[in-house]
Amino acid sequence: MKALCNCEGLLTAFGMVSGVVPARSPKPILQNVKLVANTDESSILMGTDLEVGIRHRVLGMKVEQPGTVILPTARFGSILRTSTDQELALEADGDHLMVRGLHAEFQLPGEDASLYPEVPDFGASAYHVVSAADLRKLIRRTIFATDLETTRYALGGVLVELTAESITMVGTDGRRLARMSAPAETENNAPNPGGSPVIPVKALKLLERNLNDEDPPVHIAVQSGAAAVLVRTERAVIYSRLVEGRFPRYQDVFPSHVDVKIPLEVGPLRLAVEQASIVTNDESRGVDFQFSSGYLKLASQTADVGSSHIELPINYEGKPVDITFDPRYLIDALKTLDDKTSITAELIDSKNAAVFKTDDRYTYVVMPLTRDR
Repeated sequence: MKALCNCEGLLTAFGMVSGVVPARSPKPILQNVKLVANTDESSILMGTDLEVGIRHRVLGMKVEQPGTVILPTARFGSILRTSTDQELALEADGDHLMVRGLHAEFQLPGEDASLYPEVPDFGASAYHVVSAADLRKLIRRTIFATDLETTRYALGGVLVELTAESITMVGTDGRRLARMSAPAETENNAPNPGGSPVIPVKALKLLERNLNDEDPPVHIAVQSGAAAVLVRTERAVIYSRLVEGRFPRYQDVFPSHVDVKIPLEVGPLRLAVEQASIVTNDESRGVDFQFSSGYLKLASQTADVGSSHIELPINYEGKPVDITFDPRYLIDALKTLDDKTSITAELIDSKNAAVFKTDDRYTYVVMPLTRDR
């Protein structure tokens, strides 16, 4: 393999691909990335931990001799980041990898590229199509509500429901639930995936990093048997095994009725909750919310820390509702929304789940805390 690489293009791809490389692995070859250099400007950089993998296009490569080479993640990444050259020459002969710039030269040991597992390419002819901006928003507004520690159910990822007209993503940790829907289309009458495909958090974070709002639509294909998912973006193909286990029946979380609906604005609400949470700690996290005519009053008190009392004017005229929340759960959701966004709080009482809704098909459910009064 012999090629002249544009440093910026290679560094961009390397930064994305190295994110899936495991720090430790029973297969040491996985602690590297694989470069496939092609003369037709279709060079690919790939990385995998066997659960999540990515194939990323490398721009600006002039390939003299096509071939495949294994790149040691840490050392090659350091070479790229510290290089001041616009181009680097790569040459591999199987035993060694030479990296040359104008004033620097590195010789690294070579590895057998055939030992590196193949990362699947996007071969589906029937798939679902979603706008890049919508998919970024779906991920950002649901991923925070997952639970990476539990072994109960499939809470370590986000449920994806695909139809011919829409995509819905749901994340929950058992104490809160975030759900959002967006328009979707199908190519070649792609069937709705069977079962309950749950994409792991690691894959979704990688996918979000690979998306820009201005990108072309994204293609999503859940493999038959719902064992894995493939996602094709403008620059990459991301493969991921799905989370094993059963996702809880999330529809049961939503209250069958609500007593009051209170319009709020995200920015002022988030700031008020952040202020009220200043005097909370790990032992006492509750913030009391008192919704009444014209005002939302937030109060918290923690021994040896202090107390807070915050008032927020609101457009509400109705019966008072008192409810206590862990402020972290509200802040996490509100941070994913624009400050000017209108959000409606649907409440019953201090014991039942509270529901927050926006006009763009986003719903957030959070369970209240019980207070010893």
